[in-house]
Amino acid sequence: MYLCVIMVEEKTGNVTLLDQTVEDLLLQAQELVPIALSKARTVKGFSSRWRVIISRLEKIPTCLSDLSSHPCFSKHTLCKEQLQAVLETLKETIELANVCVSEKQEGKLKMQSDLDSLSAKIDLSLKDCGLLMKTGVLGEVTKPLSSSTQDLETFSVRELLARLQIGHLESKRKALEQLVEVMKEDEKAVITALGRTNVASLVQLLTATSPSVRENAVTVICSLAESGGCENWLISENALPSLIRLLESGSIVAKEKAVISLQRMSISSETSRSIVGHGGVGPLIEICKTGDSVSQSASACTLKNISAVPEVRQNLAEEGIVKVMINILNCGILLGSKEYAAECLQNLTSSNETLRRSVISENGIQTLLAYLDGPLPQESGVAAIRNLVGSVSVETYFKIIPSLVHVLKSGSIGAQQAAASTICRIATSNETKRMIGESGCIPLLIRMLEAKASGAREVAAQAIASLVTVPRNCREVKRDEKSVTSLVMLLEPSPGNSAKKYAVSGLAALCSSRKCKKLMVSHGAVGYLKKLSELEVPGSKKLLERIEKGKLKSFFSRK
Repeated sequence: MYLCVIMVEEKTGNVTLLDQTVEDLLLQAQELVPIALSKARTVKGFSSRWRVIISRLEKIPTCLSDLSSHPCFSKHTLCKEQLQAVLETLKETIELANVCVSEKQEGKLKMQSDLDSLSAKIDLSLKDCGLLMKTGVLGEVTKPLSSSTQDLETFSVRELLARLQIGHLESKRKALEQLVEVMKEDEKAVITALGRTNVASLVQLLTATSPSVRENAVTVICSLAESGGCENWLISENALPSLIRLLESGSIVAKEKAVISLQRMSISSETSRSIVGHGGVGPLIEICKTGDSVSQSASACTLKNISAVPEVRQNLAEEGIVKVMINILNCGILLGSKEYAAECLQNLTSSNETLRRSVISENGIQTLLAYLDGPLPQESGVAAIRNLVGSVSVETYFKIIPSLVHVLKSGSIGAQQAAASTICRIATSNETKRMIGESGCIPLLIRMLEAKASGAREVAAQAIASLVTVPRNCREVKRDEKSVTSLVMLLEPSPGNSAKKYAVSGLAALCSSRKCKKLMVSHGAVGYLKKLSELEVPGSKKLLERIEKGKLKSFFSRK
């Protein structure tokens, strides 16, 4: 029987497996299967292992038949490589069987290991063969009829993606390395060619034993996550646990790519919950403490996204997120990291008094104010302060108000709006209203009445309506002619104008001034107020009566 093996090999002469056609390789495999089976059945020792090997060998003929019946069988290299692997495995089976029959093995443990390895190889060949048939990989990698550069590139990408699904880890490693290089040149081509089975293969490679394979796999997955088109596939293929594991034990590059992937995926509140459920908060917080600038920023953003989900905020607090975010605000490497930290604190303090107390106790107020004193204050930091003002003493307002004035002067539009809103929350007593008026913010609020954003106009009008109940503040508003003009413009009765009720309140406080009353009349306040009276806007009817009464007195005094 051993001579038969030699005869099969001699048919090819000096031609190697690499030089033979697919049909030649198929014929050799079909001839070797019965030889390998016959030889395996003669072995007496290691019976349990040989029974498993024989049961797997018996499946090879059907596998070869299915493979060879595919229309694309002879058109590409994947089938050829698969047959080469089967042939090598069959030859190894015969060699090991001969060693066992002759009882010339080096040792029992060594032979057990060799047989287990052989069994795994046969199983892998069967699985790869089935995968080639079931997943449509053969059709995908068939060379296109068109010879255009774009078609050839697509063919190349699809073949690389197919190779991620079949063969040994080493062959997958080489395919993955090539895929990473291709993505550097044309990321879109790879993303376009991707299917769900390809994503599943990449996710499986995140847990490969080779660090370089894990690193390249997460590099590709990071690009997929950032593209925004494969997130659902990544989630459904259970990528989250593997990505979180890489945060803990991956290389520096792998950690960075993993956390950037999570940053993108955590935009979904459902995914954020899953990250918490898979124990991702601890590793993310650790990266905030020890990671480089890019990783720290991505981790802070991921935690910010997670903090937007109310029911997980307590979990975040228990992991120590408050202290970490305050520390990033103090000494974060990138400005973006600080913005994410401020937004995270805004989310955490939005509805939980315990978390507000925690932020205050960790010196959060002072840290946020220091952050706001920068050149272009952003909304999130101001909003966090706004959430906290109800939990601090009036004495603390002395520290907060100067920062709010700075924001009204130099902040973004959103920040200015948040600052005006914070002033409304602080202005709850005559004492605090006087404090605000003395800070110099009233002219800034009057200027804000002319903002393009309706929300900004509304909150500015609300702040002014509250502040003018204190005589000193009212006198300052009266001195600025723009205040009356702008407030009258906010009487416009359209449903979309939510500032009109505050404009009515503000003008009512200024109506005691004859000069202001004249300005109201000259800018059309009477017409607006008649419409608002019909709409039953609070205070509009009374203000209209006061203005018209003044007009009547003026008329008779001229007589």
